[in-house]
Formats: sequence, structure tokens, C-alpha cells
Amino acid sequence: MNSKEIENMIISRRNEKQREILMRFFRTAPGQYGEGDEFLGLKVPETRAVVKEARRSVALDDISRLLASKWHEVRLAGLLLLVEEMNVALPRKKDNEAVAEAKTQRREQLATFYITHARQANNWDLVDLSCQFVLGPYIYLSGRYDILSTLAASDNLWEQRIAVVTTLYFIRQGLWQPTFDICDMLLEHDHDLIHKAMGWMLREVGKRDRGALESYLEARLKKLPRTTLRYAIERFTAQERKDWLKR
Repeated sequence: MNSKEIENMIISRRNEKQREILMRFFRTAPGQYGEGDEFLGLKVPETRAVVKEARRSVALDDISRLLASKWHEVRLAGLLLLVEEMNVALPRKKDNEAVAEAKTQRREQLATFYITHARQANNWDLVDLSCQFVLGPYIYLSGRYDILSTLAASDNLWEQRIAVVTTLYFIRQGLWQPTFDICDMLLEHDHDLIHKAMGWMLREVGKRDRGALESYLEARLKKLPRTTLRYAIERFTAQERKDWLKR
């Protein structure tokens, strides 16, 4: 299935009522973070259904064309196809040496492709549904944590959010330091979408290691954006949240 066929399948599912809702929800008005983004009105499961049908035969050139589409849901389909490709390239116990090497090269190809096209993931859902599943395993297996620092140092909001949300993959592997390092880089960021992403990741650390979260918050309390703190302590008791916010 090529990019045009995939795009046509998605366009055929257009829903005007849902489109209006999504345009408001994803802040597409002039001056908002999603300004200019165009929606067809598909819910994520509908886009996933198209991806499921198409995923076994889509080349990277076609994915590149999907990511260049003006339609939000078409770009999402391209990103979800990359997630599927990375899943196929993950190591398995039964892999022989030749297969393992081929998969290593494929993971690098997919990660490089994702980074090259990162700015096409230009809304928070596009970032959140893709980066942790594409960049996460590649960085974890290759040790290329410098990629996160490079993205965090970007002047592009979406690349910066990618740097934050990708660390969810490492949190699930029991590694907190990448999250702390990227949050440290972005402590003085001025955008709410970064503050929320940082708080989300810190909350995920706290689910697994509350002591590590509290130590991090304690050391940075005067610099931490209030939204980040609120998100990070959501699972604390009401009194604990009140005490932290007072401080």
C-alpha cells in the first residue's frame, strides 16, 4: 500500500463534527501552539485501524510523504507506521547473529528517519504517540542518550517535547536519570506543553520510586515550574500536595 492509498483511506473517514471538536481541542487558532494544523475528524483508533491494514507494505519514502501531509491524521498514520517498523526491529531471543545485526542497522535507520522528520510531529499527540516507541528503544539499546540532549537544546517546541516524553521508555526500564537530566535542561522553559510533559514524566518516576522523585523536587523547588510540580505530585495525598505547593 502506498502513501496515496493510505491518505485516501483516511480522508474517506472524514467526520466534520469531530473535526470541529479536534480543531478546538488541539489549539489550531491563530497564535495558538497548533496554529494551521488541519484535521479530518478521525479518532485515534480509526487511524490505528488504517495503519493496521497498511503496515506490512509501506516503504520509508511513502512514510515520508505521509509525514509531509497537511492532514494531522495522515501524519499520525505515518508516525504509527514507524512505531510498527521499530517493533519489528526489536531484538528477539531467537535471532541469529545475522538477523541481530540487520535489526541493529534497521533501528538506526528508523531512528535517524524519525529525527530527520521530527518537526512533522507538530502537535503534542503526534509526539506522545510515537517518540517513546521509536526513539526510546533505539537509544536504550544503542546508548545514544546524547540524542535527547540535542533535541532538548533545539529551538523547536516539538523536538523539545520529544526529548522529554521519550524518557518514559527509560522510566519503564527502571532508569530515572535521563528524565532528571532532560528536565534539568528545560527547567526555565516558558511553554506550558513542556511544563506538563516534565511533570508527567516526573510523576511516572514517582509511581516507581517516590524517594527519587521527592529528592529531585526538593533540590529544584525554587526553579521548578508550578505546573510541573502540580503534575509531578498528583498521586500525593491532598494535604501533601497542599504542603508542596505552599513551599
